[in-house]
Amino acid sequence: MFDRIAELAIRRARLVLVVAAVATVLLGAVGMGAFGKLVGGGFDDPSSESSRANDVIEEKFGGQTNLVLLVDAPEGGVDSPEAARGGRALTAELAAEPNVAHVISYWGTESPALRSGDGHQALLLAHVAGENVELEENIQAVLDAHAGERDDGLTVRAGGGGAVGNEMNAQVADDLLLAEGIAIPLTLLLLLVVFGSVVAALLPLAVGVLAILGTFAQLYVLGTVTDVSILATNLTTALGLGLGIDYALLMVSRFRERLAAGASVEAAVRHTVRTAGRTVAFSAATVAAALGALMVFPQYFLRSFGYAGVGVVAIAALTTLFVLPALLRVLGHRINGGRMPWVGRGRGGSRESVWGRMARAVMRRPALTALPVLALLLVAASPLLGITFGTADERVLPENAESRQVSAALQENFEGNDDSALRIVVDAPVDAPALDSYATELAGLDGVVRVETSAAVYADGAAAGPGDPGLGRDDAQRINVVSVLTPKSDEAQELVHDVREVPSPAEAEPLVGGADAALVDSNATVGSWVPLAAALVVLTTFALLFLFTGSVVQPVRALLLNLVSMGAALGVVTWMYQEGNLGSVFGFTAQPMDTSMVVLVFCIAFGLSMDYEVFVTSRIKELHDQGADNETAVAGGLGHTGRIVSAAAVVLAVSFFAFGTSKISFMQMFGLATGLAILVDAVAIRGVLVPAAMRVLGRNAWWAPGPLRRFHDRFGLREGGPEEEPAPVLIGTEERPATVARAKNPSGV
Repeated sequence: MFDRIAELAIRRARLVLVVAAVATVLLGAVGMGAFGKLVGGGFDDPSSESSRANDVIEEKFGGQTNLVLLVDAPEGGVDSPEAARGGRALTAELAAEPNVAHVISYWGTESPALRSGDGHQALLLAHVAGENVELEENIQAVLDAHAGERDDGLTVRAGGGGAVGNEMNAQVADDLLLAEGIAIPLTLLLLLVVFGSVVAALLPLAVGVLAILGTFAQLYVLGTVTDVSILATNLTTALGLGLGIDYALLMVSRFRERLAAGASVEAAVRHTVRTAGRTVAFSAATVAAALGALMVFPQYFLRSFGYAGVGVVAIAALTTLFVLPALLRVLGHRINGGRMPWVGRGRGGSRESVWGRMARAVMRRPALTALPVLALLLVAASPLLGITFGTADERVLPENAESRQVSAALQENFEGNDDSALRIVVDAPVDAPALDSYATELAGLDGVVRVETSAAVYADGAAAGPGDPGLGRDDAQRINVVSVLTPKSDEAQELVHDVREVPSPAEAEPLVGGADAALVDSNATVGSWVPLAAALVVLTTFALLFLFTGSVVQPVRALLLNLVSMGAALGVVTWMYQEGNLGSVFGFTAQPMDTSMVVLVFCIAFGLSMDYEVFVTSRIKELHDQGADNETAVAGGLGHTGRIVSAAAVVLAVSFFAFGTSKISFMQMFGLATGLAILVDAVAIRGVLVPAAMRVLGRNAWWAPGPLRRFHDRFGLREGGPEEEPAPVLIGTEERPATVARAKNPSGV
């Protein structure tokens, strides 16, 4: 297969490039429409109890509150005549909006729960209709019309889930532009340093851009048939740019190496596709397998990253295998055009040999060199012992975000937070005595300040006022449980469990929803699917590495060392984002680790670690198959690949570190954790722990049971293609074959 790809690139190079140019234009045109198709949210399991509660409330009661307007009154407070007139007018205006329903206002109900303790603030609660993009547009229209300074002296600020979602999505779009503005120039600069020429540096960037545009087009198509999170664009840009550069770096380096050895352009292209191209294909398979595990989760937030991840890996690999060789064929020796002034003509292998010398030093004293590094990584991972999990809320936004300020005011100034109330729905008829008994028991639970039903409001275990008839129907009942507990705290989550244990007032079981219930359900859902996702990642990775190496020890060694690097990276960000360290530097608020983001970082970091594992192991295996002893194979493999891996890791880490500039804290965490995992893996794991482990394992590193060895001999992957043809060298103006060494199994690096 790789021979045919090489011949296509050589014989039809210009045709391939014309098709690629047309595809780039078309993909760009389609991909730009993705931003109109992608949506926010997606953190909840649609089959969970809290999600089903939301569905029933939407179906039978027209939806629940998703917009909170906090009204600040001038001197005299919310009960002054001027404030009352303005408040009633605002209530009427809001109720007249075509997409707004269930408007509840302090000035309409005079409920003490909707008035702040000092009397200077009041609330309006409403439900804005719509889903995804339509909901965002409808909420923004309401805010444009009614939020801000009013002529009657009232100041209106927006909060609630809808407003938080709108601010979060807008901030993500701004952050993405900033991250790209930082990552692309820095990446180009690093590529110039690595390659030393303008032409060679632009090729990896071209592959990355094509991978990004292709994945955007894929997300556009998927967004028309299913929900896809807008945050998938962040992964697309970071991973597309990074992997495109990784793969192109490998190919261009091998191509230039062959040219420098005297091969003709055609022979260099063939060799590059057979070896580096084979490694790219195998590496892409391992990365895609890790990212594909995200698709098992029911939350479309995580599935979206699986869609984007697998798509961008596949497109980057295909571009590298088909388009890049055609570019190399057309450019030929001009690949070195635009040589940087600091680069000498003879670029020796001294920089490569640094990694080889390091590997030999480690293998001479594996315990002395590896144990301190391993201890340091385990210390870095130790904060994971106290990790707690949560879901995204207004605290991921900057402190000056309006919706976050409104949420803070609700917790500090109002008795009970209606916005974070538990929303219970009973999808069956409930008679008055049963409803009274059920609400009374709920009102007696620890932390509950009131329970709102259609019949009455209950407090301290007894009826305390008239109810809201809108909460009841002949065939269903709604109950709101308002507490003084901090939203998403351990106590608030315990209240969810307590509420769910209260016996049902009807034949149908009550469905408990609300933000705290969604958190409980989300953690339970992710926890239940993590074993399957982890098993898929481990089994597919093990199988691929076995088919590649013929050893059962190498996959185990790779898996264990990858876990160490990921544990260190996640431990550092847990120390930061959960425990609050460096919060003043990055501008975040300490809170439990976002469950979905931790899973996401694990899968991405694992996949990228396997990317570098393949780069290094392929060259080690080549030398091992040629008969080199273990120490020579490891030192030689790292000596040849160390510079490529380190350069690729730095470039890829920059793409993720750029998200550290985000004002959304979980996006900061995602970028920093992934970038850190990449660097730890490339330096500490590949540079120290891999050679140490290989030295300790010795010949056992390549062991496999007899039946598996025979299976590999028959079905295993070969990292090299057919033997190399003699590489032509230029003698005068004539190409003549020169004898070159023929590897038994040429490496994929």
